[in-house]
Amino acid sequence: MLVPMPPDGVSPNGAPLALRAAPTRVREVAVVGAGFGGLGTALTLAEAGVDVVLFEQLRYPGGCASTFTRGGRRYESGATLFSGFGPGQLMRRWIDRHGLDVPFAAMDPLVELRTPDFTLPIPPSRTAFLDRLVALEGVPEAPTRRFFAMQERSADTLWSLLSSPELLPPFGARALLTHARRVPRYLPLLGQVGRPLATLLRRHGLGDCAPLRAVLDAVCQITVQAGVDEVEAPFALGAMDYYFRGTGHVHGGVGVLAEALVQAVRQEGGDVRMPDGVKSLRRDDAADNRGGWVLTSRKGVTRARTVVLNLLPQAAQRLLGVGPGAQPRLDALATRVESGWGAAMLYLTLGEGALTREEAHHLELVVDPAAPFVEGNHLFVSVGGTDEGKAAARERTVTISTHVPMAKLRALPEEARGAYVGDVQARMRAGLAARAPEIEAGIVHAMTASPRTFARFTGRDFGYVGGVPRRAGLASYAGLWPRPVAPNLHLVGDTVFPGQSTLATALGGVKLAERLVARLGSSRRRLPPPLTDASEDETRLAAE
Repeated sequence: MLVPMPPDGVSPNGAPLALRAAPTRVREVAVVGAGFGGLGTALTLAEAGVDVVLFEQLRYPGGCASTFTRGGRRYESGATLFSGFGPGQLMRRWIDRHGLDVPFAAMDPLVELRTPDFTLPIPPSRTAFLDRLVALEGVPEAPTRRFFAMQERSADTLWSLLSSPELLPPFGARALLTHARRVPRYLPLLGQVGRPLATLLRRHGLGDCAPLRAVLDAVCQITVQAGVDEVEAPFALGAMDYYFRGTGHVHGGVGVLAEALVQAVRQEGGDVRMPDGVKSLRRDDAADNRGGWVLTSRKGVTRARTVVLNLLPQAAQRLLGVGPGAQPRLDALATRVESGWGAAMLYLTLGEGALTREEAHHLELVVDPAAPFVEGNHLFVSVGGTDEGKAAARERTVTISTHVPMAKLRALPEEARGAYVGDVQARMRAGLAARAPEIEAGIVHAMTASPRTFARFTGRDFGYVGGVPRRAGLASYAGLWPRPVAPNLHLVGDTVFPGQSTLATALGGVKLAERLVARLGSSRRRLPPPLTDASEDETRLAAE
């Protein structure tokens, strides 16, 4: 039973909260953070009959992949597409299994890439995409097709793993046998490990192919958070299939999916508490939960045998009340996150009749392909349909994002950060006017957001986005064998393998939950069947 916590943080009789008796009930698992990693963990545990409670500090779920409302208008927190909705894939399985009302639309084109030199509508068909790509001026057909044949083989191998969480590490006996059968398919990947994607392009005589590099820089920057010259090759080869793996648009915003998953957790017997942010986490010394945890949230105190944090490592350190050196794994993860990105955002409203295309669609805009795809030089634009997100008839909302190097931003004096972000946002508006003038001309309301603002909208510390950049080197495989941060304390999310995307974080949550269920014992309800049967002919079923 929860003990209500008054707004001023003291008990009803005026005593400090720490002096009150702790609640007697001990929950089996507490999950902190209702991003898709936390949602995947909580739903899988609830499906297995585990006593799970999910905390979220915001009034809406989804984290970085959420939909928020301002001034009566609904905006995507981040500009992006979403994957995993194809037959047999994770999001589709959840929707079908729980009868969720989540209207999903495939799109053609999925996104339109616009640069100074070409416009490339990217279709959901790999064959059609490749035909359009080799038709661009300056793209040699034969080596490009050979490169993409190699890429397709690599992507099939990698995405088949993400289709089957039971095949991700740590491995069980069945998974080891499956991997043993697949060894010949894995061997070509060994020659790609530790190398940037640019090395593979040079091997195929494509190192100087500017249109191809622009296409690959664009897709890699939004998926694995690094450009062609520095991205780890196997991660890049998998990310290049992003558009062809059950990708599209959730009508009404991805928040519709997040809210439906909350409903599914509750239907399966899980407890979801929103808004109720956890403020601190400490060891429970009581005899009935020794080795477990006490969570103090905004609304009370909860005891749990196991805690899962769908948080950045910096947030985990804050909840634990520890500084550098106390948790070496958190220190290492925090350092890697700090080498990554924040987001500068534009949230726009377009007036009636601003665009001729009424359905939702997405654009990638590049101002200068020779410059880094950050700081307003590269924009990802998500345009809502005329029947979504509106405050007035036929208005539509637009979310635009660009990457901001957080090490650079945080190194600036506090008084200089606002000016820096303002300059980035000015470049965003200039890039929008240059590459998508039809959108710029239709704006009737504009709202800007810095990484600090993004942190408020998403609950994401400091406004970091995208997880750890997958730069070339063996460090990209750190965490491949996940382990607890401390006894009965786990991390999930985009800093933990497989990470990197909404679907990958959800898969990571599923994998962790399956491990916890196995540890809890056979008295639980039987988990639903795996996402696929892991057979050799399932390589086309994949996830983001």
